This record gives sequence, C-alpha cells and structure tokens, in this order.
Amino acid sequence: MQTVRLWQPRRIDLQGGATLYLLHGGEADLVRIEFIFPHTGWDPEQPLLNRALAGMLLEGTVSRTAAEIAETIDYYGAFLHAESSADHIIVTLHTLSKHIGHTLPIVKEVLGEAVFPENELAVYAQNSLQKLQVSLEKNEFQARRAFNAAVFGTESPYGYPLEPEDFTRIDRDALLTQYPRQLSSKNCFIVASGKISKEVESEIMRCFNDWEGEEAPAYDPVLRTGAPGKYAVEMPGSVQSAIRIGKPLIHRTHPDYVELQILNTVLGGYFGSRLMANIREDKGYTYGIGSGLHSFKNTGLFFIATEVGVDVRENALREIYHEMERLTSEPVPQTELDLVRNYLMGSFLGSLENVFSHADKFKSLLLSGLDYAYYDRYFEAVRNVSAARLKELAIMYFAPGDFYEVTAG
Repeated sequence: MQTVRLWQPRRIDLQGGATLYLLHGGEADLVRIEFIFPHTGWDPEQPLLNRALAGMLLEGTVSRTAAEIAETIDYYGAFLHAESSADHIIVTLHTLSKHIGHTLPIVKEVLGEAVFPENELAVYAQNSLQKLQVSLEKNEFQARRAFNAAVFGTESPYGYPLEPEDFTRIDRDALLTQYPRQLSSKNCFIVASGKISKEVESEIMRCFNDWEGEEAPAYDPVLRTGAPGKYAVEMPGSVQSAIRIGKPLIHRTHPDYVELQILNTVLGGYFGSRLMANIREDKGYTYGIGSGLHSFKNTGLFFIATEVGVDVRENALREIYHEMERLTSEPVPQTELDLVRNYLMGSFLGSLENVFSHADKFKSLLLSGLDYAYYDRYFEAVRNVSAARLKELAIMYFAPGDFYEVTAG
C-alpha cells in the first residue's frame, strides 16, 4: 500500500482571538473560506436557537437586506451559506480569488451586524415547521428521532425530539443575545483553502485580524441516556418498517477508534459488507442497509440503519444480530480482510481530489481535537490490523445486551 501525503495548513493566531488556517493548492482561481463556531450552549426551552441563528444569518444586516446580500454574492459569482450541525455553526464562502475584496467584507458584515428581521423570522419558523410536519410522516425520520432520544436523552441537543410547538417559541430577543456569544472571534476557527495568494491572505487579515468578539462560555452538552432495550414507534397503515440499532460508543480520540472503523466496514460500512450481503443480496429484505460510527463533541455513536417490509422485520432484526454475533465468534477470513483493506485505502485516496478535500481532512481533525498523527495510526491499522484483533474488538463493542433497538412502522 502506497504512502499517503496529506497537505497541512499554515496557522496564524489573529489579534482578535480567531485562529486562521491557510491551505494553498490548485490552479483554479477559487477560494473556500469556512468560519467554524463551536456551540456555546443549548437551552431546551429554546431548542432551535442555534439552528435559527444559522438559518437567519443571511436575512439582513444593519446596512443590507437579504436581497441585497444575495444579489451582491451572485454578481461576483460567489456562494455564501450558513448551517448548524450537532456541535457547530459553519459559515462558508466560495469565491473567485480576484473578487475576494468584494465578497469577504459581506461575510464580516453578517458575522457582526445581522439583525434577524421579525417578519423573516416568522417565515423561517413557518417553513421549518412545514418541513418537520412532512418529516414526521416518514418512518426513517421517526426511527432516527426515537433512537437519538433513547441513546442521548431528551434533555440533550443530540437527542431532543423536536415538536411543532418548538417553532412557535423561536424568540428574536434570544437570537440577538446568543448571536454575539456564538459567532464571536474568540470562538472561531477560519479555514481558508484553494488558491491562497498573498492578496487573498492580505484581504483575510485586513477583514479579520482585528475582529473582536465576546468571550465564549464553556459548554459541554448534557447526556442522559435511557435504558438499552427495544423501542417501537407506531405508524398505522405503514407497510415499511424503519430500523435503527446502536449505542453510545467511543469518541474518535479513543485508541481503539481507528481499528473499530475497519471492523465497522466489515459489518456494514461499504457495499460489499456483511449486512449488505446477507440482508440485501441473500435475503432480499431491503434495498440498502449500513452501519456507521459518528463522533460528537464528547461522545460517540455506533448505529445500523435500514428499512424493510413490516412482514420481514423480525427476520431482518434476527439476521442483523446474527452478523454482529459472527464477528464476536469467528475471525474475519484473510481474503475478506484484504478486500476491506483495499477498499479503505482506495476510498481514502479517492477522497483526496483537490485542495478542498485536503482541507476537509484537516477540518475533521480540528473539530475532534486531533492532529495528523491520527491518519498515521489509521493507515497503520488498515495495513496491519489482524483478524484476531477485530474479533477482540467485536467482543468488546458488539456484545449483546446493551443495544438500543428502535423500529418505526
């Protein structure tokens, strides 16, 4: 297996408190600049606050309307987007290098001068409510919702099950209070990638070197898990059943994580996995099934997800547990392990298409509190992990009795 060389960024600590990472590469006259803000809090009385903050960020500033922001960004062929994930708000600008002097100041404006107009907030709440109402009719959404609530607890941002009335509780005053704390220079990582010329770097420094903000409060999400076991969501008249099985698991910083990724790939992490071979190819119960690992700020998650006919649900569940039990009792054959090694290495290499791909690999490390030694450990594990070690991990992490099983429909 070939050696993989990852591009690493240059770090600059800005005077106002933000940390800037610059990753230069590629010939295209294109730059992507991401402003990453870890969440500074979550209130179950205002569960949509951070999501609304991101969703409303481009709806107007002190000096520009939403239409004027959109028209200016479009005129220069740029793209500006804000989104909220489980642990962060990320504001992303794609722009041609030659236009950065026109587009980057708009980003600074929305990060410091957004006004969250009352009428636009009402429209946002109504549109979001309609999307939730549509989602609540879907088995997959109901299974994921109930699964997260069971695993993380309903008082956690990861497990809180949104209700229609939550959209009526979005409060503009609460947004204005949260805004300067959440989108603060002292709570910001800036990752700039692409054709980072001296002019681009100078413009970033001009806009954001002296950008000042409030101190970010310390925050750790509440986790109050329910009891492992079986949870059923009734969906009257449904002919399909959505299945979620999993449990809280180790974070990406744990020493076992890289090897566990390999074990997960064997089980359900790619098209040739055991779950696909059994549940889809052999039994024909589903069009697709997969398993995955996910890291949040201070916890991790293992999950299996699929949808099957109601009439074969119990058979599918039995086969899923059977595949996990096999991993605890039988070593993975060498030919299968070699196939997974080749898949993982090829998939990783294939994901390094351009400078933005390399920036994504760095961002994954940054948000997990890791350094590039993580990828060294990953490649070492892919090359050398043994079948005996994978069986040992399966016994540790896939033992029956502590799984959360949710069915909807």
